[in-house]
Amino acid sequence: MKNLVIVFIIFLAACRGGQLAASEERPVSDTTRNASCTHLARDASGRLVLSWVEQQAGEETGMLYYAVSPDGGKTFPAGKPIPTAKGILPHGENMPKMIFRPNGEVIAMYGVQSNDPRNKYAGKVFYTLSADGGNTWQPAVPLVTDTAGYDQRYFDMAVLPSGEAVAIWLDNRKFHQKEGSTLYIATTGAAPGFHRERPVVQTVCQCCRTALYVDAQGGLHAAFRDIIQDTIRDMVHIFSKDGGETFTQPVRISADNWAINGCPHTGPAMVRNANGLHFAWFTMGSGEGVFYCQSPDNGISYTKKESISALPTAKHPQLAVMERGDLALVWDEAADTSGNRIGILHKSADGRTLERDFLTAANEFAGFPVVEQTGEGILVAYKKRRNGKEGIYYRRLEL
Repeated sequence: MKNLVIVFIIFLAACRGGQLAASEERPVSDTTRNASCTHLARDASGRLVLSWVEQQAGEETGMLYYAVSPDGGKTFPAGKPIPTAKGILPHGENMPKMIFRPNGEVIAMYGVQSNDPRNKYAGKVFYTLSADGGNTWQPAVPLVTDTAGYDQRYFDMAVLPSGEAVAIWLDNRKFHQKEGSTLYIATTGAAPGFHRERPVVQTVCQCCRTALYVDAQGGLHAAFRDIIQDTIRDMVHIFSKDGGETFTQPVRISADNWAINGCPHTGPAMVRNANGLHFAWFTMGSGEGVFYCQSPDNGISYTKKESISALPTAKHPQLAVMERGDLALVWDEAADTSGNRIGILHKSADGRTLERDFLTAANEFAGFPVVEQTGEGILVAYKKRRNGKEGIYYRRLEL
């Protein structure tokens, strides 16, 4: 009988999930201003880089700031502005991003309003280059110069094994009359900036973040919300083994069959470890909220999706792989009408759930988390409202 009681207690503890050890929450943006659109990257030497958009009082647009951690995410210095990355329209799904090439070049990419009469919601993507590791910045230039391209949004960037950079984005230019945008790709080369832009997939949901990932073998993976049979908006994966010259046909990571004529504004997350590809996404088809699945064979087949949160309000998932191969998954969700909290899930390398917790309280307002491994654990950064201002905060966790 005593042994049965012990087993029952262990079972209850496993159902509740573990309590994760987290450091004190710290601000990184100027707390006297509004800040949003956080993103995590690594510089050429592997240091964590946290970027965000800050707005002056009364302004609708902002400027890009970033900070490089000297100690694996324990602390960040005051943010440095990128003076050529300004006029940014803050949008949590269309956040600016930075990448650091091995040759010392840094690329910062961001979105602005298009103000085009053909689409009042249209945006434009610009990027600015630094050839000296971020000390000086060149004037920003548009990603697309074709006058037929008046709407570019929801981009992602990565560095190829060759050291060149690659970018994908959603573009209004298409060769049909169906709903959706076209997924485009471009790469850097001998001349500065991005070149050889070309379409990859058409009929892509025009209002959700894309995800780009380069694996250890140099394979290029892209995930996005596709429009299937004119009405279904499900997540798909494509793969290129030749640096983006050709891609496989889109394959659904889950047949959710979400039929909606609207804008979900929440894109997929994708990483890879020794066990295969791992995905997280939001849907309201065959269940509601954030879900997770994996593919052990590079996108040929997928496991049955797993619900991450009990609440249908869970959105904006992000994934990270830790040094030992296990996974961290973060998201945000509205627990009630007054607050929004950050959730975190710790999974083993093969996808088994180990721990589940919340980083922020249900009565606070926090959202759009991003996550990156620190060697000893993870760093989570997010937007949070405090004292009437929205700012960027971060915490380190041991997993």
